[in-house]
Amino acid sequence: MQKIVAKNTIVEMDGDEMTRIIWTMVKDKLIHPFADVKLDYYDLGVTHRDQTDDAVTVAAAKAIQKHGVGVKCATITPDQARVTEYKLKKAWASPNGTIRAILDGTVFRKPIVVKNVPPMVRSWKKPITIGRHAYGDIYRNTELRIPGAGKVELVYTPADGSEPTRALIHDFKAPGVAQGVHNLDASIRSFAKSCMAYALGEKCELWFGAKDTISKIYHGRFKEIFAEEYEPRRAEFEKAGISYRFMLIDDAVAQSVRQPGGFLWACMNYDGDVMSDMVASGFGSLGLMTSVLVSPDGLYEYEAAHGTVQRHYYAHLRGESTSTNSTATIFAWTGALAKRGELDGTPEVTRFAHQIEESVIETIEGGIMTKDLSLIADPKPSGHADTEGFISAIAARLADKVGAAAATR
Repeated sequence: MQKIVAKNTIVEMDGDEMTRIIWTMVKDKLIHPFADVKLDYYDLGVTHRDQTDDAVTVAAAKAIQKHGVGVKCATITPDQARVTEYKLKKAWASPNGTIRAILDGTVFRKPIVVKNVPPMVRSWKKPITIGRHAYGDIYRNTELRIPGAGKVELVYTPADGSEPTRALIHDFKAPGVAQGVHNLDASIRSFAKSCMAYALGEKCELWFGAKDTISKIYHGRFKEIFAEEYEPRRAEFEKAGISYRFMLIDDAVAQSVRQPGGFLWACMNYDGDVMSDMVASGFGSLGLMTSVLVSPDGLYEYEAAHGTVQRHYYAHLRGESTSTNSTATIFAWTGALAKRGELDGTPEVTRFAHQIEESVIETIEGGIMTKDLSLIADPKPSGHADTEGFISAIAARLADKVGAAAATR
C-alpha cells in the first residue's frame, strides 16, 4: 500500500512520563505505517529542558514560526518536588506558557463527543468550546515573598523620562506574599479577534466572562477591547444568527451548566485553564479534549489538554499493566495532520487525519476503551483495554479504512 505523503514539515515536541510512552506508540502504530511525514523533532522532556537551560523550548516555538504547524506531547511543569525528583537546576517555567508567549495565540479546547460516554452535566447536548487567552496573567507573573514590615508598590516608569506613577499594593506589617501580573492591549485584541473569527466560522454563540466589577482597570480593559472588536462585526454576527454576550465570570459559570452547549466561551488565561478542565470532565474525561493554539498570524500548535499521567507512569516503571487514555494525544496528531494538509493543499493528508479520528470514535463506540472511559460509559463494557491494546484496536480499524480507500482510487 502506497503511503500518504505530507508535503511540508510538522514540528514535533516530545514530552514526559506516560504521555511520552503513548507518544511513541501513536507514531509507531497510527502514523508511520500509513504516512510519510517530515518531522522537525524537539525533546521537551523535563531533563532535556534542564540540560539546555530551557533553550530547546524557545527553539521549538521558533520552529513553529518557521513551519506553521506543531504537535506537542504533555510535559512536566516542575515544582520543587519535581526539581528534587529529576535533579533539575531549577523549577523551569511552563513550556506551554513559554510557547504561548512567543506565538501569542488563543487556545481553543473542545470536547470529543462519543455516543456511549454521556456528559456528566445532564443539560449538555453539544460541545462547549473554551477559547483561552494564551498570554499574561499569572503565567507571566513576578512574585515576592515579603519577609516583614514594608510597602509593596506598583511603579510605572515612562520611557520618556517623565515622572513615574506609583500605586500602593499593600503596607505590610508582617510577612506575606505579593504578585505582579500584566497584559498587553495588542494581545487582548488579537484574542478578541480570534474568538470572534472562530465563532463566526463555527456559527456558534460567543461568551466572554471577566470580573470587571472588582478589577475595574485590568479586567475592565478586556471588556472594553472585546466591545470595540465586536461592534464593527455586529452585523456579521446578526447575519449568522449568533450573538456575543459579556457576563461576569461567576454568572458565566452558573449559566454554563444550564445550557445545552454549542457555544464558544472566551476566557482569560487562568479562567480558561480551570474551565477547560471542568468542561472536559463534565463531558466525560480530560482524555476526551482537543486543544489547539492559534496565533494571529496563522500558526497552529496542537496538544493534548491533560498532563503527563504521572501515576500510570510509575506503574509502568514497576512493570504493571496500565490503561491510559490516548484519545487526546491521538487527536493532537490528527489536528496537526489535518491542518498541514489544509495549508499544503493536500486533501489526502487531511482525509487520513479524519480516518484516524473516525477509527478512534468507532473503537470507543464499539465497546473497546480504556479504564477511565469504561467507568462512565453507558452501556458499560465488560472490561477495558490496556494502553497498547486500545491503540492497537484503533490501528486495526485504521488499516481497514486506509486499505478500502486505496482500493477505490
